[in-house]
Amino acid sequence: MPIDMSTSRPAASTRTTAPGRRTHDDAPDTAGHFVRLTTLPDGPERDALRDEVVTAWLPMAHRIAGRFRDRGEAVEDLRQVAALGLVKAVDRYEPDRGAFESYAVPTITGEIKRHFRDRMWALRVPRRVQDLRNKVRTARRELTENPGTPEPSVRDIAAHTGLTEDEVTAGLEALESYSTLSLDAELRAGDDAYSLADTLGGPDASFDVVVDRESARQGLRSLPERERAILYMRYFEDMTQSRIADRLGISQMHVSRLISRSCARVRREALGRRDEPDS
Repeated sequence: MPIDMSTSRPAASTRTTAPGRRTHDDAPDTAGHFVRLTTLPDGPERDALRDEVVTAWLPMAHRIAGRFRDRGEAVEDLRQVAALGLVKAVDRYEPDRGAFESYAVPTITGEIKRHFRDRMWALRVPRRVQDLRNKVRTARRELTENPGTPEPSVRDIAAHTGLTEDEVTAGLEALESYSTLSLDAELRAGDDAYSLADTLGGPDASFDVVVDRESARQGLRSLPERERAILYMRYFEDMTQSRIADRLGISQMHVSRLISRSCARVRREALGRRDEPDS
């Protein structure tokens, strides 16, 4: 078929297809263009012909993008992604490997699916978890194809996919990662309304106390019995140094030195610096 290079789009294809196969008006005949692209060196002439081919197939890319409408992404953005997939298909296509449409459709579709997988998550999750999500979603659909089939359990999905139950659980959790709920969103329990932020707790200072006590525990155990007793009387019974001195029959100055030395030792133990000398 002669090709009119003066037009921006080649004539539509009139090729015959197998019975029952649907044809589209957006599948132009650009076979000659692709053959010529393989013979042209890089330069303005090749770039112009490449742009002409992309323009000719752009309606097909837009049609594929339309299949993904109403999934939370603007149609114009989907068309941009589909156009990018089309450009990749044009650049990678080899004319001796079959019809361009057979190569371009999965390339464009894959580009759009990657867009949803990589950019449309409200919570960013690793690629491995995204793949688990896709396997779990497919398995749930396959296991509930028959009407009246109950929702499959984690074990059912694991057996169907060959994943572990932990992997299935991660995939199920990832299914909820496409959208998030604002902390200011109003929730209801009966007649009462409250925000999600109202259900969140605040910082608890007691946690710091627990951490400090656990850090000091080993150091306290390593102290001599008398020094442990002195620290207990001072910090747990709230006794003054003078009272401690009277009870033990030693001077108040000696009690002060023992407290300082014991505290320094416990601190070193907690920080992992056992080789420092006592002050």
